[in-house]
Amino acid sequence: MMHIFEILIVAGIALAIFGPKTLQSLARSAGKTTGEVKNAKDKFMSHVPADDISKLHQTLNKVPTNPAQAVQMLMTPAEKKETASETRSGAAASTEAKVAPGKEN
Repeated sequence: MMHIFEILIVAGIALAIFGPKTLQSLARSAGKTTGEVKNAKDKFMSHVPADDISKLHQTLNKVPTNPAQAVQMLMTPAEKKETASETRSGAAASTEAKVAPGKEN
């Protein structure tokens, strides 16, 4: 977040480089462009059904955000089952190993 002092410095440099009339014209053009973009967004949102927006949002939530998620997504269902069963059998073996010595005593 810029502080007011930094904004004044940038505005002063822009004023010195472009001059007051050009700077006013640039600001007016930027404002018009912002308004046109807002109107285009509003027009687009009024033509697109809310269900489509919801589906798009759900699809975007499924996009992987790290390599582990990407690999998990690319694995076939059989590979996922193997990985899950290996994880479960490994956990069961470590549990048995912890319980077995206790039973022998």
